[in-house]
Amino acid sequence: MPDPAPRPGALAPLGYRDFRLLWGATLVSNFGGLVQAVGAAWLMTQLTDSATLIALVQASNTLPVMLLAIASGALADIFNRRSLLMAALVFMSVVSVALAVVAWTGGLTPWLLLGFTFLLGAGQAVYNPPWQASMGDLVARKDLPAAVSLNSVGFNLMRSVGPAAGGLIVATLGAAAAFAVNAVSYLPLLGAMARWRPKLAPRVTTPEPFMAAMGAGLRYVALSPNLMRVMLRGALFGFAAIAVLALLPLVAKSHPEGGSLLFGGLLGCYGIGAIAGALLNPRLRARLDNEHVVRMAFLGFAAAALLLGLTQSVWLHALATLPAGASWVLALSLFNVTVQLSTPRWVVARALALYQTATFGGMATGAWIWGTVAGAQGLGTALTLAGLMLVAGAAIGVWLRAPEFGAVDLDPVNRFREPALRLDLRGRSGPIMIMVDYRIDHDDVAEFLRLMRLRRNIRRRDGARNWALLRDLEHPDQWSESYHIATWEEYVRHNLRRTKTDAEVAVALRALHQGEADPLVHRMIERHSVGPQDDVPLMGKLEIP
Repeated sequence: MPDPAPRPGALAPLGYRDFRLLWGATLVSNFGGLVQAVGAAWLMTQLTDSATLIALVQASNTLPVMLLAIASGALADIFNRRSLLMAALVFMSVVSVALAVVAWTGGLTPWLLLGFTFLLGAGQAVYNPPWQASMGDLVARKDLPAAVSLNSVGFNLMRSVGPAAGGLIVATLGAAAAFAVNAVSYLPLLGAMARWRPKLAPRVTTPEPFMAAMGAGLRYVALSPNLMRVMLRGALFGFAAIAVLALLPLVAKSHPEGGSLLFGGLLGCYGIGAIAGALLNPRLRARLDNEHVVRMAFLGFAAAALLLGLTQSVWLHALATLPAGASWVLALSLFNVTVQLSTPRWVVARALALYQTATFGGMATGAWIWGTVAGAQGLGTALTLAGLMLVAGAAIGVWLRAPEFGAVDLDPVNRFREPALRLDLRGRSGPIMIMVDYRIDHDDVAEFLRLMRLRRNIRRRDGARNWALLRDLEHPDQWSESYHIATWEEYVRHNLRRTKTDAEVAVALRALHQGEADPLVHRMIERHSVGPQDDVPLMGKLEIP
């Protein structure tokens, strides 16, 4: 990718042509999506008085992310991301047209409206992981945090005007017009996506099978403590913070002057706060560590929820949405960047998908629960309880600190060369057993064992099974590391996943190994029986006329 023109750090991604075009088109799409969201949320208040159904509009948008994001992340890591993005955009455009037509004819019911918003959420669930993972294809790694922040700025720039425009459209032309605006808003993004030609590294192995790819993503995240902490904090934040967005239509409706315009105005204030949060984000991250930024976001949103729940003034409610928007961006953009910079490229879409599953799953569950609480105990009670839970979320940081990002080099090491084999293996041949022999001096055993604990985690995270460390009883300085891989192709893929940080462990182990040569590697295939066409020695095949 070409080097960007010199710009301030926060605007550096705009120096990349493809990012600039896609970012601009995304602004239009975000505007349409926010107009549609206002139309759906306000139309539901006209179709029913049920607080639960009104809150479920938000849940129906976020639940599909929890259900489909992992599958989307796997597809994004094993297939062409651009094609997946365009398919999702076409699907959402078609659903938006259908929603506008049904609304125009007056055929919408509360459950039918939830069904359409669920389908739009499903399209967004398929779109989000490959789009977020594509940031690394659009900008250099050093500009990745700025690119994520600019995405937040773009979305919330539209959030400052989109909801107000949506409220005006709904008030003057009806909800069907809002849905039609959303359908048209996908066209510029489809055009920009069609012009984008990402430069992708050549594939040296066949794509992973779909189910295996999903399992690899789950395994990688489960064996990455930093990612697990981010996902737990993200799920908690999403669960508690969604109360404000899910119940904001009821907050607007509670005022005598309440209406779609007031609802759009409150969302506009929320968007203004979000823009302020995105602009403050680089300065805060430069002065504070990640955990303090996360705690600030939790407490800022808690203050907003409590102010909404304990006061009745429309001006105080508008004021409360400002820190809510800022805190939303501070927390979620930091979580997003941490996941991207803590994950190598081969699995980044799956890691982002799992993060979104945790966060949006928390949102979907929270929207339903807070709507139920509001219906049973009152709007003020639900918002107050959500605010107190956010305070608890800040306190949890004492035990689950947000990790710092950028401390490890996750670029591929690219040192592996497939060895010359004497058996005619196919990619699916297996299972493969690997043994690596070391000679370790007695004084170095403690350090060797420490490094081997790191090596075990790396091996298992990248697909190894049945890892074991063996010591020779008659020659105590002889150690063997062993593990299994399902197939030869999986073994090649396992080695290609090694990052530069992983290689530091290998270098340290080599320094402990006694002898001039590298540790001896045995690559063996397990066999209980051998068919006439299996495992034919290559030398034997070459001698056959």
